[in-house]
Amino acid sequence: MGKIIVLTGAGGILCGTIAKALAREGHKIAVLDLRKEAAETVVEEIKKDGGIAIGISANVLDKDSLEEAKKLVNKILGPCDILINGAGGNHPLGTTSNTHLLEEDLLNGTNDFRTFFDLDSDGIKFVFDLNFMGTLLPTQVFAKDMIGKKGCSILNISSMNAFTPLTKIPAYSGAKAAVSNFTQWLAVHFSKIGIRVNALAPGFFLTDQNRGLLTMEDGSLTERGNKIIEQTPMARFGEPDDLIGTTLWLCGEGASFVTGVVVPIDGGFKAFSGV
Repeated sequence: MGKIIVLTGAGGILCGTIAKALAREGHKIAVLDLRKEAAETVVEEIKKDGGIAIGISANVLDKDSLEEAKKLVNKILGPCDILINGAGGNHPLGTTSNTHLLEEDLLNGTNDFRTFFDLDSDGIKFVFDLNFMGTLLPTQVFAKDMIGKKGCSILNISSMNAFTPLTKIPAYSGAKAAVSNFTQWLAVHFSKIGIRVNALAPGFFLTDQNRGLLTMEDGSLTERGNKIIEQTPMARFGEPDDLIGTTLWLCGEGASFVTGVVVPIDGGFKAFSGV
């Protein structure tokens, strides 16, 4: 029997792909995104494939916006059975220019050059809010629909950064670590009311947010992109479809006794020591 599934950040490449895959399984999909046009694009693709979906503009950092989105979901589709918290991202103001701090870096007067000491508090706060609060607030709003029902669950989107932080992006790494920790905490907290809580930890997938960091205009890899591939035993970036199998498992009855886990989908990156 199909579920009513709400996905945040679903106008993007990864969660948009997940939304379409879930629709093909017969679920009714609420595509939430800050950008209404992006949400509607995913909805159109779902409908062309014979699925049922609605697109809603919602801000995961605004509880009132989320409550309005919930009213629409409940009115058009019904109460939420599964929530996928896909909204997230990084910010350049929470990113250092170099992987390591050198003394001469402190004398670098270039406007866009940032050492650890130059990281912007507002930029860091934005990253933590978007990833952590952007997971917590939708859960507060939509998980209420799940109480007293069977087969309900929450799926968060963490990152490989949560296991071992990557260089340059302390805010994003820390925020995703918070998401993983929150996933485990919430799994315990919701265990007595039958709501399972798990998370995906994607490795390196090319998206609109990181494409410029990992690839050149001609499609070749940047230095950072090459380092990632060298550290990934499967020697490639992830494809959006690589997330589908684990998502279907964690959201389905086959994972009815699985809660509080963070599943790496990383081509072996976490398992490789580098030697």
